[in-house]
This record gives sequence, C-alpha cells and structure tokens, in this order.
Amino acid sequence: MRLIPSLALTLTVAASVAGAQTQAPTLEERMSQAEFHAAGLDKLSPEELARLNAWIEAHGGGNVKYVSSSGAPVFYPDDSARENIESSIVGTFEGWRGHTVFTLENGQQWAQAESGSRDTGKFNNPKVKIKPMLLGSWLMYVDGCGCSVRVKRVK
Repeated sequence: MRLIPSLALTLTVAASVAGAQTQAPTLEERMSQAEFHAAGLDKLSPEELARLNAWIEAHGGGNVKYVSSSGAPVFYPDDSARENIESSIVGTFEGWRGHTVFTLENGQQWAQAESGSRDTGKFNNPKVKIKPMLLGSWLMYVDGCGCSVRVKRVK
C-alpha cells in the first residue's frame, strides 16, 4: 500500500513516543472530514483503517514534537495551554458556509478556519468539543451531526 509513505511525506513533524501513556488520536480525530476524504482514507475498510491507526500509534503517533524542514525543533509558546474545550453552540446550528462564526455557551467565539460549506440539518444548542491539532490548529466536533470543522478562536 502506497498510502503510508505518501502520508509520511506530507507531514512536517517528527514524533516521539517516549513516556506516552495515552492512546494517540486516530486519523479521524486528527483530520477534518474534507482532509480525510481528500487523502482517500474513506475508501479504506474499517479493518484497514484500524491497522493504519495502529501503525501510526506504534511509530510515534503519541507525543508530537514539531520540527522545521532542517530537523531543528520548533516550539509553540502556548502549546502547554492547549487543552480540549467542551461547551455548546448558542442557538441553532445548521452547518457552516465559508466564514461562519460559532458562539459558545462559555462565551468564546470560534470562526471557521477552512474553506467549504456543509449543511447539517438543524440542531438546537448542540454540544461541541474543540481539540488542539497539529501546528497550532483546532478541530471542532459537533454532537448530533457527527461532523467536524477546523476553527480558530476569535474571542
């Protein structure tokens, strides 16, 4: 299968598993649905996807250390403060359309950080989980629709 080498070539990070006690996030958790589809991962059987996730975990998918193209470590000052955020969207959620801003019950506002749109149907005050991702990005999962979108905090 040529997927693993091509996926490895597109990544600009090196990983280290020293001291990793928790299971690494799966590809489904790390990627937006658009990225997952564009990489062709939705064509894998559940067994193939499980094997790929297991391979990534076994080969450094736990703790991530960012490096430049020269191999020098890259440090992000706010990485230690990047934790999962759980809240609810205030009002009706119907998806996103390019520049959507999501207001959360906790007072935060997050804006869509990737192009594209998605209609999800109507959900009133759905719960969301916003997870830190690679290179300082964030991914918002919306309960009910089973969808996710890359976001950036605006307030």
